[in-house]
Parts: sequence; structure tokens; C-alpha cells
Amino acid sequence: MNQTEIISIFTKKTLGLTFVLSAAAFAFAQDKVGVSGTVVDKSNQPVAYASVTFSNKASKLLSDATLTDEKGNYKLDLTPGNYDVIVEAIDYKKSVINKQITTAGSIGSLSIEPEATNTNLKTQDIQGVVITATAKPYKVELDKRTYDPSQDIVSKGGNLQDVLSNVPSVSVDTDGTVSMRGSSNVRFLINGKPSALLGIDDGANALQSIPADQIERIEVITNPSSKFEASGTAGILNIILKKNKKTGFNGSVTGTLGYLPQTNLNTNLSWRKGNLTWFLNGGGGYRESKNTNRTDNYFTNVTKIGSTVQSNQENISESQNKNYNASGGIVYDFSDKTSFNLSGTVRTFDSENSGNVTYNNQLFSAPDTFRNRLTNSVNNNLAFQGDIGLDHKFDDKGQNIALSLSLQSNRSYNDTNIDETNNGNFELQNIINQTTKNKTLIGKADYELPIGENSRIEAGYRIDINQNDYDNDVRESTVKIPTLNFLGTYTYEARYKEMFNAGYLQFKSKIGKLGYQVGVRNEYSNIDIDYANLNPADEDIRTRKSYNNLFPSVYLSYELAKDSQFLLNYTRRIDRPRSFFLIPNPSYNDNQNIFDGNINLNPSYVDSYEFGYSISKKKFTINPTIYYRHQTDDTKMLVYNEKVLIDDPKFPDLPDEEKEERIVFHTKPINLGSDDRFGLDINFNWDATSWLKFLGNVDLFGYKTKGSVLYNTLDNNGNPIIATADFNGSGFSTRARLTSTFKIDKTFSFQLQGFYRGGQKTAYQDRKDMYALNLGASKTIWNGNGTLSFNVQDIFNTRAMRSTTYGENFTRESYMQWQPRQFAVSLTYRFKQGEKIEQPKRKKDVNSNATGDDQQGGPM
Repeated sequence: MNQTEIISIFTKKTLGLTFVLSAAAFAFAQDKVGVSGTVVDKSNQPVAYASVTFSNKASKLLSDATLTDEKGNYKLDLTPGNYDVIVEAIDYKKSVINKQITTAGSIGSLSIEPEATNTNLKTQDIQGVVITATAKPYKVELDKRTYDPSQDIVSKGGNLQDVLSNVPSVSVDTDGTVSMRGSSNVRFLINGKPSALLGIDDGANALQSIPADQIERIEVITNPSSKFEASGTAGILNIILKKNKKTGFNGSVTGTLGYLPQTNLNTNLSWRKGNLTWFLNGGGGYRESKNTNRTDNYFTNVTKIGSTVQSNQENISESQNKNYNASGGIVYDFSDKTSFNLSGTVRTFDSENSGNVTYNNQLFSAPDTFRNRLTNSVNNNLAFQGDIGLDHKFDDKGQNIALSLSLQSNRSYNDTNIDETNNGNFELQNIINQTTKNKTLIGKADYELPIGENSRIEAGYRIDINQNDYDNDVRESTVKIPTLNFLGTYTYEARYKEMFNAGYLQFKSKIGKLGYQVGVRNEYSNIDIDYANLNPADEDIRTRKSYNNLFPSVYLSYELAKDSQFLLNYTRRIDRPRSFFLIPNPSYNDNQNIFDGNINLNPSYVDSYEFGYSISKKKFTINPTIYYRHQTDDTKMLVYNEKVLIDDPKFPDLPDEEKEERIVFHTKPINLGSDDRFGLDINFNWDATSWLKFLGNVDLFGYKTKGSVLYNTLDNNGNPIIATADFNGSGFSTRARLTSTFKIDKTFSFQLQGFYRGGQKTAYQDRKDMYALNLGASKTIWNGNGTLSFNVQDIFNTRAMRSTTYGENFTRESYMQWQPRQFAVSLTYRFKQGEKIEQPKRKKDVNSNATGDDQQGGPM
């Protein structure tokens, strides 16, 4: 093909696109006329809040819709033409009538007939409880389980972390760690993509910065197919944010007040007309938090004078957090077969933290020592994400392609000042400045080709380019050296860069009642790590890691009836180490408890099997699943200690052999052995009566952990030795959650929610059980346009994590409470709730989720 031919084709395509856009502009430019009317019932009584849709027979671009007001009246502007007028209302039959619109004015009354099961209640009387009456909060689909937080009264006015605490099969620890079926290697997606909005290593802070009011649903994918990225051995949590699909201008505003002190104000706005939709969500909030950590270390058989017999540490930190977020986007339909998506999101998170760490050390045949470490820090985080996508349907049989590109960035500044005293005397000062930056590019292409009535081929490609830059400065002054000097080991610059290419191919079909899908995904990844610190004894590190892996998946389903089926599937997945885990010395906020990275850490792999049954009736849904998960090269946390000599401020020239010794604990991730998990996971929801509903999850599981490793530590008298850390262990445990919703009347409901997590034990660590109870209440007001909610989290203040760790020369008792009891009151106001427009069954929004809401297993 020569240059002239290329220019000719490009010119034709450009002229064609120009013609389409000009035609659309011309259609919108035509003069419109004001049309009004009334919707009445058989008794000629007005029907409030009925939807009235005018569907233009010549062009869908000229169609429009509206709602009747409290008196059954409506009005809107239309281009003259021939229309099908569709009228729908709760408890009434759908009505369709043809009207020719020529001039402005009233078209009179439109009459609709009641359904045979009409409750004879006025629409406005029940409008405020429509969702409660018709939607289920938990839905089992072939490829995933979907949770709708709109009915979750307990988390009203809260954030993503609060919502996740109520999702079946999901657990949230007191430090914000999220796990599925006991494994914390969960892959988070927002609208189907990894997102800078969740930060690099922000943990619970990132979860708390996304308001609950902006979450449309959460998809729990325990065994993802080859279409999904293979990261996340526990599965995927896909957070779908709100994008209103109702005609006209719609929105809601939610305000929240609570204690511990918190305030939030969030709004969701959207506008849809013809082929253009835009949405805008935003808000901000202030929240105070209080975290408590206690660690008691008991050292065995100590005989050396001055050695530590027992150390007791308590860390109480308080923070004031402010977050602001805004997201907006457009969807433009060029035609019924092609649509364009553009969206952007920005999030800021600021916090001021103050902490008080006390260390009380009891020494053998020597006076006790008491240290106090006061910490003040300021954190600022800014995240941005921009997405662009194009969907095209080649025909109406399901052949389509989806293209998307996502650009993301995240920047975090953290400045900390620490003052430490020993028995009331100044001992040292630390000033820590940390900067972390992330840039990510994700490109995707997904193609689907139907074959006959029951078969389909799916294929796709994805590229991820991710770069994290770390800049960490730690300075210290002591009595002996009063000027601030860099701590060379912990002052460093590091760059983590990852690029992986992935392609997948899968085939799905159905033979009678048997559905099947087979697929394979290949991921090739390159990881480059550059690290340099100021310690002259440490060499600069430049290393590259490359992995090329195949990830197969197999899905089978057998349909017993329309509402029940058996499901059997297998997938292989990977747990890639977090960049934070690979940096040798990532942090230094507590000089007696230090986290060490491990640049030699490698991925671990999981083979996951599931066999489930699903039945869904009008009043109940139950989904029991038997699962087995085998993980190799498992990542385990090794805890060990070392001895550090302390300068005495009263005797700065004291020789080393007479100085006090401090025992410093280190935690380091390592690859070791295997981990097997097996169990029965039961999810259900049950409408017991018209006023009582249950949503529950019970996970009965066993575990078997293998692995032991030699490590350097200290003996009973503080002398260096080599010991063995034994991670072997097995047992049986449970996790359970039950939410009970009581409907007092049409507008008032309250919820009780309780959860229990059983303990787990290995030779190395014993983790205790944990439980909590939450309460929420909700009242619909203002004729269904408003909702007033109240909730109490952790009524009895029992949500705390306790564990015991057994070392070679010590036993450690740990306690952690991330947040004490808290309560909140929220008020939501909704306005101009237009009619929802159903999307074509096979049409996808490229940003809706990673698979475009496709089913990934079993029959289509």
C-alpha cells in the first residue's frame, strides 16, 4: 500500500466521522416543542413517579424520558415526529401507545392498568423502599459473587474499609489488612483496573479515603479465569464506583457526622440525554482515629547481669485525617455499535499523627529502664487516574472489541519527628523524610467472537508498566553526637520498575445442560530494582528478575434447573511480592521493631480448586462451595532479634562492655515451604418474613502449613546463635458473619451485624479468635427523596487482634486495636431520579470492569 492510498483511506474515514458527528449535531439543533401530559389509573386518579419514555421511531438520538410528579403530571421538550410512548409504574402494567408530536401542548391523559398483584398502595407511599423490596444485597453469578452495599445500614456514611467488613467471604483485620478465605493476598481493582487511588503502600488509609456512598457494588471473584490478571492468590475484589445511567439530571448528596470525630460530605451527579452521558462524583471528609498496640516480650533462662528479662511496649497513636476526591467522565455513543469513554479521578489524603511509644524493660539483677518515644508526623498523598476507552460491536451476534488505556500516578510525602528519652533524660532524636512516587500505564484489548448459538472465543492482550521511586532520609542526634547525622543504612534511594506483557485465549461453550470453558494466560514480567544507601559498607544493588508463566483455567457447570446449578473450576495464580517487601531497609519509625525488606523474595504460586452449588429462589439464595488451595514458596514473616548497645547520657564515655544492651526485633518476609487451605464456604440470604431478612456467610476451613528455616538470633544470655524457626502447623478454624435486617414499617429499618473469626495456630505463632457486633438504623424521609441513618461500629469494643509468637529465646504477646468503638449519623438527599436506561445486553462499558461484565465460566 503506497502513501497515496493511505492518505485516501484516512481522508475517507475522517470525512465519514465528520458526517456522523455533523448529522448528530444537526439532529440536536432541530427546534423542539414543549410537551406535557398526565398519567392516570383506571379510576382516573393520578399516578405519581411513573416513568414516561418517548421513543422516536426515526432516530433513537431524539428519544427522551421523564418522571411524573406527585400529581401525575410531566413535561419535557421533544423534536416533532412519531413516537412510541411507554408508561411504567410500580404495581401497574406496562403501557405502550403511539403519538405523533407536531406542535407544543398537552397530549392529554395516559391511562395504565393495575397488575393482578397490586397492593393498592400509592407509588409515592412505597417509593422510598423500592430497593429493599425488590433487590437482593448478595447475588451469585457464574463467575463471581456481587455485593450491593446500598442496603448496608451499618456502613452508611463510612468508607470502603467499612463496606468490605460486611462483604461475604471477606475479612478485614484491625490494621486494615483485607483477606479472602484466610489469605491476605487479595488483588484490588477499581472499575476493573489496578488503581493509583489505593496507593502503593498506604494500606488502611487508602481504603478509608474512598466513601461508601460512591460504591455501586463489589464483585468478589474467588477463582478468576484466564481473562483476568493472574496476581492475587486469594482472588480479586473489584470495586465498581457509581456511574448513574438514568435519563435527565440526577444526583444525591450525603452528609455524615460521627464520633470518634468525623465529618463527610459527598455528592453524586449525572446527566444523560440522547447519546451523551456525563457523571461527576466528589466530596471530602475529616476523621480522627486512635490506634493501640501492645507488645510484651518474655525472655527465657536469662542469667547474665543487665540482660533483658522482660520488655513491655505500648504504642498509642492518634491521627487527624482529611481526604478529598473528585471523579468525572463522559460516555458518548457514536452509534448503537460504537461508544467512547473518558474519565478522570483525583484523590488527596492528608494526615497529622502523634504517637507515644513507651518501653519498660526489666533487667536481670539490674535497675529497670523506662524509655519514651514521642512521634509527630505529617503525611500528604495525591493520586490521579485517567481512563479512555472505545467499544465497538461488529454485529448484533456478540462479536465485539474493547480497547482501553489507563494512566495513573501517586505521590506521597511523609515527614516524621521523633524524640526519645531514657528514664526521663534525652537520649536521641530522629527526623525522617520519606517520599514515594508511582507511575503506571495499563493498556488493554479484549476481543470476542461468537461461534454458533452456544460457543464463544475470547482473546486479549494487556501491557502494564509500573514504576515506584523511594527516597528515604533518616537523621539522628544523640547525647554523644548532638548534631543530626544521616543513618546510612536507612537513608537510601530506590527504584522499582516492572513491566509485564500478558495475553489470553479462552473458549466457552454449552452442550445441553453442561457448560464448559477452558483458557490459558501467559504473563511475561521483568522487574528491575536499583538501590543505594549511605552506608559505606553496603554495596549498591542493581538486580533484574524475569518470570514467564502459563496460567490455565478450567470451568464446568451443570444446570439442574433454571435457578440451580453445580459449578466446578480450577485456576493457577501468582503472588508477586509487593515492591515495599523487596527494598532492603524500607522504614525506620520504631527503632526497637524494624521491618526489613528482602530483595531475594520471589513469587509464590497457587493451584486453586472449587466445587459449588447455587440455588436462587424468590425468598432465598444459598451458595455452598467446597474449596482447596495449595500454595508453594509461601511468603512467611520471620521475626528475630539482635543486640544494640545504648549510650548512657550521664556517662557518654562509658566503654562498650559496660553499656546497656537493647534488644531490637526484626520482621522479614521470606519464601518458605507450602500452605494448604481447604474448607466449606457457605453464603446465603433469606427473606424470612416481610419484616425480617438475613444475609450470612460461614467459612469452615482447615489449614496445613509446612516450612522451617535457620536464622541468626541470640541465646538466653544475648550471645549470637543460629536457631530454627518452625512454621509447621495444622488445624481447623471458622469465620462467620450474620446480618439481620428488621423492617419496622415501609420507611424504617434497623440492622444487627455480628462477625466471628476463629483462631489459628502453628508451632511458631498462635493467633487468637476475634468477634464484634455492629448496629445500624435507617429512616426514609421526604417522600422517598431522603434517608436518615445511624450506626454504631463495634458496640462492645471487642474488635482487636491478639497473637502469641514463639522464638528461640523469647515469647511475644501482641495486641492491636485499629479503631475503638465509634458511631455516625448520615443524611442523604436524592433529587430528580430519572428513569434508568437499560443497556444492550452485549454492549459493554470498557471501564465497568475487567471483563466488561462478562460471565467467565459455565453456560452463557
